[in-house]
Amino acid sequence: MSFFISDALAEGGAAASQGDPITALLFPIGLLVLFYFFLIRPQSKRAKEQKAMVSALSKGDEVLTQGGILGKITKVNDSFIILEISENVNITVQKSAVGSLMPKGTIKEQK
Repeated sequence: MSFFISDALAEGGAAASQGDPITALLFPIGLLVLFYFFLIRPQSKRAKEQKAMVSALSKGDEVLTQGGILGKITKVNDSFIILEISENVNITVQKSAVGSLMPKGTIKEQK
């Protein structure tokens, strides 16, 4: 098999490709740092904000669910809320289904 690769190139190439192991680890460590700052950290920050918003829901708040339903909270339980979406029309949804808290008067503007 030595007729394909000369002995001098085979020996010199293997020794030359061996570099400092610290520089070989810099690229994967740099990727991990980038993933943390651009993906993991913002996602956990959004999750904390969503959890705080859901725990602060109270009667009278106007909310928009993730399904696009706009309503006013009439009752709050441990894990469910009752939304009034029209006069005498109430629905029960999970607290985690609330997408955003709307400013007061949003429902009146929509009518």
